[in-house]
Amino acid sequence: MRQLAAAVMAVSMIGAAQAAVVVQPVGYEIDGEPFEGALVYDDSVSGPRPGLVMVPNWLGVTDRAAEKAARAAGQKYVVFVADMYGKATRPADANEAKAAASAVRGDRPLMRKRAQAAVDVFREQAGEVLDEDRLAAIGFCFGGGSVLELARSGADLKAFVSFHGNLDTPNPDDAKAIKAPVLVLHGADDPSVPKEQVDAFIVEMQGAEDVDWQFVGYGGAVHSFTDPYANVPGRNEYNPTVARRAFAAMNDLLDEVFAAN
Repeated sequence: MRQLAAAVMAVSMIGAAQAAVVVQPVGYEIDGEPFEGALVYDDSVSGPRPGLVMVPNWLGVTDRAAEKAARAAGQKYVVFVADMYGKATRPADANEAKAAASAVRGDRPLMRKRAQAAVDVFREQAGEVLDEDRLAAIGFCFGGGSVLELARSGADLKAFVSFHGNLDTPNPDDAKAIKAPVLVLHGADDPSVPKEQVDAFIVEMQGAEDVDWQFVGYGGAVHSFTDPYANVPGRNEYNPTVARRAFAAMNDLLDEVFAAN
């Protein structure tokens, strides 16, 4: 679907029964341009819970992105799906997605600005379901790279988690501005993120003083390993075992940083 409507959907979680999840579109503006993200949470849980700003893959804000957000949220978190393109841009296929993602990726200040705007809107719009003192950011593919740029901008969050995201940046020294733990979950056989990019990222992190970072490479995994709809063998392919391990790694880090709040 290219547009989200307010809905309650049943989402199957790994290792859990189906849960009723609220998906609430949230409109906002950046420099006068309309954007629309989505607030996703299980409304059977009472009281505020930690929040995750989620930057989706290059297809942007879609029903599948909301499904991924629900999987990440479970009953522990409330998630805001960030719109990185603007409401008028909803890619219908890979070609349109590549064009939209390339435009944002080619302008890192714009990428950072839009990701930070999502954080700000999340704080303003989530209401009583959100514990706004406990916020982190996660991203998938294009979204993983966006979250790393948000970290490099010095954003004031508790953690940053990238799933099979691009690792390159035009300004490696900006890593010194990172204020919270960074976790990169990478497919060791990912053809979209070559070894040279991995090596440069590690050097970047090693050169940043006092940054708490982890890099996990999963053997046998390629791009999009958390995406149940990815089915291009050897390139973009779902790996349920690795997906389970990656989400467990995310939860372990978030448990740690949120408990320390």
